[in-house]
Amino acid sequence: MKRSDEAVACFKKGFSCSQAVCSTYSRELDLDERTALKISCGLGGGLGHTNGTCGALTGAALVIGLKYGKVTAGDNAAKETTYAKVNHLVDEFRKRNGSVACTDLVGYNLSLPEEFAKAREKKAAATRCPKFIQDAAEILEECLKD
Repeated sequence: MKRSDEAVACFKKGFSCSQAVCSTYSRELDLDERTALKISCGLGGGLGHTNGTCGALTGAALVIGLKYGKVTAGDNAAKETTYAKVNHLVDEFRKRNGSVACTDLVGYNLSLPEEFAKAREKKAAATRCPKFIQDAAEILEECLKD
């Protein structure tokens, strides 16, 4: 099974899009699955249902940081590598989907209780988000190649 399929399967178990992507890739980057699920939990729904960036993307950005992120004060090359890879991730995702904003992608403003209720009733996340998770994971695979 491809890791992008694993991420979609994780989402279908009931985890958020950010958790699905982050936890799927974390194991190979020295972050245990439980911790990955916890740190990425608040990122789903466009950063906790605030209409921000798609959680699949923010989960993928965490993974890029795990692999390439700056850990020494003077290591600006690591920071620039991380930023470049995150920029590639975002640009490619936007090309595929027309937006990176959760509200645009899901079709509902999840910060408004009445729209959140409609999205749940219509199962918007269940029907739309697997594609976004798949796309983010496929692009992340490209970003993780050195």
